[in-house]
Amino acid sequence: MADLKAPLVRPKRKKTWVDYFVKFRWIIVIFVVLPISATLYFLIYLGDMYSESKSYEQRRKEHDENVLKVIKRLKQRNAAKDGLVCTARKPWIAVGMRNVDYKRARHFEVDLGEFRNILEINKEKMIARVEPLVNMGQISRATVPMNLSLAVVAELDDLTVGGLINGYGIEGSSHLYGLFADTVEAYEIVLAGGELVRATRDNEYSDLFYAIPWSQGTLGLLVAAEIRLIPVKEYMRLTYIPVKGDLQALAQGYMDSFAPKDGDESKIPDFVEGMVYNPTEGVMMVGTYASKAEAKKKGNKINNVGWWFKPWFYQHAQTALKKGQFVEYIPTREYYHRHTRCLYWEGKLILPFGDQFWFRFLLGWLMPPKVSLLKATQGEAIRNYYHDMHVIQDMLVPLYKVGDALEWVHNEMEVYPIWLCPHKLYKAPIKQQIYPEPGFEYEKRQGDTDDAQMYTDVGVYYAPGPVLRGEEFDGSEAVRKMEKWLIENHGFQPQYAVSELDEKSFWRMFDGDLYEHCRKKYRAVGTFMSVYYKSKKGRKTEKEVREAEQAHLETAYAEAD
Repeated sequence: MADLKAPLVRPKRKKTWVDYFVKFRWIIVIFVVLPISATLYFLIYLGDMYSESKSYEQRRKEHDENVLKVIKRLKQRNAAKDGLVCTARKPWIAVGMRNVDYKRARHFEVDLGEFRNILEINKEKMIARVEPLVNMGQISRATVPMNLSLAVVAELDDLTVGGLINGYGIEGSSHLYGLFADTVEAYEIVLAGGELVRATRDNEYSDLFYAIPWSQGTLGLLVAAEIRLIPVKEYMRLTYIPVKGDLQALAQGYMDSFAPKDGDESKIPDFVEGMVYNPTEGVMMVGTYASKAEAKKKGNKINNVGWWFKPWFYQHAQTALKKGQFVEYIPTREYYHRHTRCLYWEGKLILPFGDQFWFRFLLGWLMPPKVSLLKATQGEAIRNYYHDMHVIQDMLVPLYKVGDALEWVHNEMEVYPIWLCPHKLYKAPIKQQIYPEPGFEYEKRQGDTDDAQMYTDVGVYYAPGPVLRGEEFDGSEAVRKMEKWLIENHGFQPQYAVSELDEKSFWRMFDGDLYEHCRKKYRAVGTFMSVYYKSKKGRKTEKEVREAEQAHLETAYAEAD
């Protein structure tokens, strides 16, 4: 794929009423979604403050009481009459775009709504013990003033610990620490039979420990996690590096920004991300922690990107293409959540004028709209429109293939900007659902280490070029092609997104051995829905669920192998 082909020229698409509704959806967003979002954010903040006012001892006591309620509830379930176990969280509340239609089938609800407290921050052990509904904004607000942080802090405030563990979580520090789940030291899980267990890397539940990531809550109910902390400083010294050339040149510039070819670890930054704005231009950002004293030295520029009237971060970074490389200091917590206000660049589609100074100054403090409310205010027709005319996908590919991935996205989807974020993919003692390429440690390509292969997230979030030009575009077919490309190139698709994979293809992309072993060993079969079926597109009926569970012994991944 060295030669970049021009994107396909497609015939014009006839507009429907849905197109006009989406075009003017900003009216509902401004007058309904934003005010309610701001109110909810404020109420959540008050709840967080109330939680912080309690002692750790009181929070842990309440946690133990809530765990007993979960165990009691699970034991009340009649397997012969009740549906599969499901959390009581409403489907539209989830931040991700993945279908949650499985909740339309009859199910047995277990309420985890009270599990939103930070139970302990242990400075000696450098561990934070938290409940699954603690979100990134909440925990960074508690830890950063202590000059501590989670090793991996996902950008958006609303992302929860449970979602990032059971699903997928990444940040600009993942080239050092791996994905969010790789920074967890212990899981506290309530199993199907109501037993509470603590799973670590080296105890009797080590198989469960390695099976939990990417399992989507289908092995048990996560009630707490112990997550690694790291020391941080007050500011992030961020360098913006413009890169120009073809997509392969942009990919090489991205790799060189954080993975020195000479292997000198002193050159590896604390944070890194890249943004590709078009087929010939991108900006790579590398950050290192800096003290307040350094940031406030004469001549240094401090940029409080978290202020409501500030330019959206991706647009601010883009200025490096004109003025060249520059350096600035950003308060650490504001840097962590730099993409929250504009939801990366999705805010431009939701509010076409949201990036204008007048809007940012007058109403920017209401941003961002809660993703859950955006989903709640769209009907079936709008939802289908976004599935077909919009792309929100992450492609996890080996770092050395990032140029090929960029070319593929350009030719098939033509979506810009594109987000790039590297992450270590560790070679675990037990093969997990996602795993490095066999023999990577002998190839030792750029960025690889003895224990991990360097991967990168190619984040594709926006309306494709054909849609913006009013041309025909088949979103489902594009996703199918993307999934096929990922399978062929040992890549992975996070399951928060819309998936078109059939079951055999799903288990070609992921390894199911450990997962299926734990499903049977810990009696999750017949209690929790399988991870594929939970991710499957379309509505699920009770009959479909029962038939899928009865067929678990003849799994599709075994046929594929």
